Amino acid sequence: MKNLLLSFTLSLTFISGAIAQNRVTATDSVVTTKHTTTIKGVTFPYTANSGTLPVWEDEKAIASIYYTYYKRSDVKDDSSRPLIISFNGGPGSASVWMHVAYTGPKILNVDDEGYPLQPYGVKTNPYSILDVADIVYVNPVNTGYSRMIKDKEGKYPDRKKFFGINADIKYLAEWINTFVTRNNRWRSPKYIIGESYGGTRVAGLALELQESQWMYINGVIMVSPADYLVFNSDVPIQSGTNLPYFTAAAWHHKMLPKELQSKDLLDILPEAEDFAINSLIPALTKGGFISEKEKNRVAEKMSYYSGISKKSILQNNLDLSTSFFWKELLRNTTGETIGRLDSRYIGIDKKETGSRPDYNAELTSWLHSFTPAINYYLREHLNYKTDLKYNMFGDVHPWDRRNNNTREDLRQAMAENPFLHVLVQSGYYDGATTYFGAKYSMWQTDPSGKMKNRFDFKGYRSGHMMYLRNEDLQSSNQDIRDFIKKSTPKKGQSAKY
Repeated sequence: MKNLLLSFTLSLTFISGAIAQNRVTATDSVVTTKHTTTIKGVTFPYTANSGTLPVWEDEKAIASIYYTYYKRSDVKDDSSRPLIISFNGGPGSASVWMHVAYTGPKILNVDDEGYPLQPYGVKTNPYSILDVADIVYVNPVNTGYSRMIKDKEGKYPDRKKFFGINADIKYLAEWINTFVTRNNRWRSPKYIIGESYGGTRVAGLALELQESQWMYINGVIMVSPADYLVFNSDVPIQSGTNLPYFTAAAWHHKMLPKELQSKDLLDILPEAEDFAINSLIPALTKGGFISEKEKNRVAEKMSYYSGISKKSILQNNLDLSTSFFWKELLRNTTGETIGRLDSRYIGIDKKETGSRPDYNAELTSWLHSFTPAINYYLREHLNYKTDLKYNMFGDVHPWDRRNNNTREDLRQAMAENPFLHVLVQSGYYDGATTYFGAKYSMWQTDPSGKMKNRFDFKGYRSGHMMYLRNEDLQSSNQDIRDFIKKSTPKKGQSAKY
C-alpha cells in the first residue's frame, strides 16, 4: 500500500490526493497500489488496479465501468495463470459482496458465523483464491461507480442498451474484451463467476464471449444462482423445488419432528429431495383435481419435512410460498420471522399476523456492514477517491427479462467448448435462490447427460452468501481452487472430444 503508483489514461478527469475529482464519471482511469498478503501460509506480493474502462459503441464511449483488478506480482509468466472475472447480481447490485467477503484479499470484519462486528472495516482473507488466480471485480452500469456517459449534446444513451438480460450480456462481453486486451490476458485460462442474478449473467456470457468475442473460457462458477426459468415456471416446479430448503431452515431452527431433528442435516436432505421429486411435484401437477386422500397424505408429509402445520399447508393448496414460510415457521413459538437470503437470521415484525415478513432481516444486517466497509476500503486501501456515490444497488429498472435463453446458451457453449466446466455453489439456508432450485437448473442444462461429468455442485451450511460463515469461506474457496485445477487443461492438451 505504501508505494503508490498513479496511471492516467485517455480523457481522464481523475485527480488523486487531497482534492477529489468532480462529481463526474471518469471514463478511463486507473490507480495502482502495491500490497502483500498471506494465503494458506504463503506470503506474496500483489498489485491492485482500481479504475474505470469505457463501454464502446462503434468508436464512442457510452458508459464507464468501475472495476478492481488484483494481480499477483511475483508471477513472471501469466500465460498459464487463471483470470477470474467476477460479477454480483441483482440485477442492479454492485460487485461488492464477493469482493470484500469471499474471493478477494480482504474481507469484512465478521464473526465466525458471518454476523457483522463493529468497528466496521476489513481484514486479511487467509482463504482468498488470489494465490492461484488473478481476479477482476466488475460493476455493471449504474452500480458501484459505474455510470452511463453523456454524448456531445449532453444526452445519455438509451437505457435499453444496458438494462435487460440480453443487453447486459452483450455490453459486458464487449467490455471484457477491452479489459483482457488492455491487460494482455488473452493467453490466460479464463473463468467467469456470478452470484445470484450473476448466475444468469455468466450463463449467457459463456456463449456470448465465444460467439461474439471469440473468447473461449475454461469455467463458469455460479454462486447461489438465480434462474428465471425456475421462478417463472408453473407451480409444480417453482413451488415444489422449495421443499428441501424448507427442511433445511426448519432443521436449523429445531422445528422438525424429533425423528428428523435428531439426524444431521445432510442425512435428511436426500429424503426431502426424494419427496419433492417423487411425491410433491406430481401432486402439484394435478392442481384442484387431486384426490382428497392424496392431498391429505402429501400435506401430512410436507408438514413432516417443513415444520409447518398440515392445516396451513392444506389452506395453501400444497403451494407453500417462501414468503409465507418465513413468516409462519416461528409464528407460534417465538413469534419472530426468519431471513429470506439467509434463514438463520431472525426478524421482528410489528404484528405476528400476516403472510410475509415486514423486512429482510439478513439484508439490513449486511447493508449496514458492507456499505461503510467498501467505501472505506476503496478510498483508504486502494486510494480510489471520488465524490461519486458508491451504489450498492443502482437504478437499472425496468429490466427486460424477455427472450431468456441463458440456460440453453450455457449448454451450447459447453457443447462447442470441450474445456468448459461448470461449478454451482449454494447455501442450504438460502430461501431466495434455493439450493435445490440450483440443482434442478443444473440438471436441466444438459438434457442429454453427455456433459454431466463437467458439472459440479457444492452445498454449504449457510445462506445466499455462504462465504460469510468462516467454515464455509474456507471450504468454498478451496472448492474453487479444486475446480480450477480440474478444469485447467494440461500443457499440450487438445480441445477435442
